[in-house]
Amino acid sequence: MKGLRSILAACALAAGLAGCAGVAPDARAVRLDDTPRMAVISAFQPELTLLLAKLQGARKYSVNGVEFTTGTLEGRPVVLFLSGISMTNATMNTQLVLDRFRVTHLVFSGIAGGVNPQLHIGDVTVPVQWGQYLEVLMAREAAPGKYSAPAWMKDATLPAFGMMHPRPVEARSAAKPEITRKFWFEADPKMLDVARSLRSVELANCSSAGKCLSRKPQLVIGGNGVSGQAFMDNKAFREYTFKTFQANVLDMETAAVGMVAYSNGVPYIAFRSLSDLAGGGEGENEMGTFMGIAADNSAKVLLAFLENWK
Repeated sequence: MKGLRSILAACALAAGLAGCAGVAPDARAVRLDDTPRMAVISAFQPELTLLLAKLQGARKYSVNGVEFTTGTLEGRPVVLFLSGISMTNATMNTQLVLDRFRVTHLVFSGIAGGVNPQLHIGDVTVPVQWGQYLEVLMAREAAPGKYSAPAWMKDATLPAFGMMHPRPVEARSAAKPEITRKFWFEADPKMLDVARSLRSVELANCSSAGKCLSRKPQLVIGGNGVSGQAFMDNKAFREYTFKTFQANVLDMETAAVGMVAYSNGVPYIAFRSLSDLAGGGEGENEMGTFMGIAADNSAKVLLAFLENWK
C-alpha cells in the first residue's frame, strides 16, 4: 500500500510533462500555475500570432502535446493556447486548461464564416449566445424527398434542412447536475457589457500583401453564433442557417467552449471576425485571401476588451 501511494505521488508530480498511465484523472490533473488568469483560446496558429507577439513575461508549459503560454496582455494575467480545429478538440482542450490552470474566464479569438447577409468580411462579431447547429437527427425518407422525425423526438422543433433535424444537446453542471436539454449557451453578461463599451477599435481593411476589403470593417455586438464539426461553404445551407438560427456567424469551436464553460460554471465570451461568407460570396471561398485581416481584427478587439476589463 505504501509503495502504491509512492507511485501515485510520483505520477502526479510528473503529470505536467508526461502523464502517468493507469492513474485516475484527478490524481494526474496537477495545476501548473496558481495565478488567477483569463484563458485566451484560438483554434489555429494564425489566430494567435498577434496575441503572442503582444504577450509580456511569457512562460510555456506543455500538456498532452498542447502548448500553454502564460503571461500578461494589457496588464491582465492570461494563459494562451490553441484548442485545435473542430468541436472535439475545442471541448477536450478547454477542459484541459480548466484542470491545469486557475482560470477565471474563457475568451475565444478567431476567424469565422459570415451568415448574416448584413455583415461583411473583416467585421468582428460578439454573439450573446452560441448553439450547435449540426447536432441533428438524420431522418428517414418517408416518401420521395420527404423526411420526418420520429414521433418520440419531441425536441426537434426547429425547421429541418432536408433530412437534418436540429435538436438540443444533453447538458449538466455542478449547479444543475440533472441532465437537461439545452441548445443555446449564453455568453457572460458582464463580459458582454465590457464588449459593448468598446469604442474606436481600429480594424484593418488591408492585408500585408496589399489586398484590401471594399469597406471598413465594423464591430458588431449581439445576435447568435452557431458551431459545428464541418467547414461550411454552401450558399443554400448558409441561408437556412441564418433563417433558422438567426445566426450572425458560424465556426467550428465556440459552442463547444460555451458548453464546457457552462458545465464548469466559468464565464465566457467569443470574438469572431469574418474571413469568408460561408458560401455566400461570389466565386471561390474568400478565407485564404482575408484570413490574416480577420484574425488580426479579432485579436485587436480582444486586446481592447482586456484593456477595458475591470
